[in-house]
Amino acid sequence: MTTLHDFTLRTLDGEERGLDAYAGKVVLIVNVASECGLTPQYEGLEELHRAYGDRGLVVLGVPCNQFGGQEPGDEATIKAFCTTRYDVTFPMSSKLDVNGPGRHPLYQWLTAEPTEPDGPGDVQWNFGKFLVGKDGAVLARFAPTTTPTSEKVVRAIEAALAA
Repeated sequence: MTTLHDFTLRTLDGEERGLDAYAGKVVLIVNVASECGLTPQYEGLEELHRAYGDRGLVVLGVPCNQFGGQEPGDEATIKAFCTTRYDVTFPMSSKLDVNGPGRHPLYQWLTAEPTEPDGPGDVQWNFGKFLVGKDGAVLARFAPTTTPTSEKVVRAIEAALAA
């Protein structure tokens, strides 16, 4: 069975990072963009990271430029934007594709998993959210417009951390 821990991502700093480093942690994976109407969700993502990080939550930002060209910068530009504008301290990958023929293998797996409340299929827009449990299995998927600090996301995170 494939799990999150089978994949590798390049960080914004260009390092290859095995996601097996997150074994035993709950991970919220979010495709992000700097020039989107939903970009203020960075605040909620950082809030989750700070509130639950000590309990085992990892927020993982995945920059993507596939939706309206809203993440046009290179990795250094993205890092500077996130740290200066939103004081982001959670890990971020390098920019990648979440849909289409160049879809990263992580997203090939994520988008194929049966999930609730949003089901499998292409990522619809920036700030789509996948919640992965301590064992590396996908637990839930939330629409881009669902805010990170919404009751249903927080409840799902708390349940996953308690499991």
